[in-house]
Amino acid sequence: MSTSVLARLPENGEPELLFLLFHGVGANADAMAPLAMRLAQEYPQAAVLCIDAPDDFDAAPGGGGRQWFSIGGIDEETRPARVAAALPQFVATVRALQLRFAIDWPRTALIGFSQGAIMALEAVQAEPALAGRVLAFSGRHATLPAHAPQDTCVHLLHGMADQVVPPGPAIEAARRLVALGGDVTADVLPDIGHTLDPRLLERAIDQLRTFLPRRAWREAFGDAPVVSRVASSRELGG
Repeated sequence: MSTSVLARLPENGEPELLFLLFHGVGANADAMAPLAMRLAQEYPQAAVLCIDAPDDFDAAPGGGGRQWFSIGGIDEETRPARVAAALPQFVATVRALQLRFAIDWPRTALIGFSQGAIMALEAVQAEPALAGRVLAFSGRHATLPAHAPQDTCVHLLHGMADQVVPPGPAIEAARRLVALGGDVTADVLPDIGHTLDPRLLERAIDQLRTFLPRRAWREAFGDAPVVSRVASSRELGG
């Protein structure tokens, strides 16, 4: 798998964050460039890379499109196996880029659109300690999660008018992940179809800015000294 577009590296110093972007089926890494540039503006000390899928789009060979897995004849029964077959190479690519930039997994974010989102979501389900965050645009899990990825924030972003990948499975997965104790947000915005709409991009940036992972809360409280004292009568309402 090759890196088609290197959107940005920090102008000074080594990168502190790693954003890896994965396009939808039939597209290529260039399709993620607008989001990549938006992330680079927001996080100047990040390495932001758009990744090409490994295979030619088999529905239109020779057209420049790529795919993470074939969608020919795909349905609810065949999708999980196809995703599972593609995951080892996908995970290996993430690990190789983390090694290349000396970025550990908590400072890595996987960001996918449509089929790229499916791969990112299933990768953190299958591989422990792969990424600190996943931002999944117009995607879904291949199967409803049986567990929540430990210490990984999952941000689901969808258009309510999406008819290619309807938002229902993403909403159902969000509810399941919450019930399983996971860190998850779900933003389903009206009047948006199957596209990287600017409104979804800004919502994603907002989640990156404001959503504090449970891991950070745990580490903060774990490092804080415990001071024992007696409460005053005023504090107790006396």
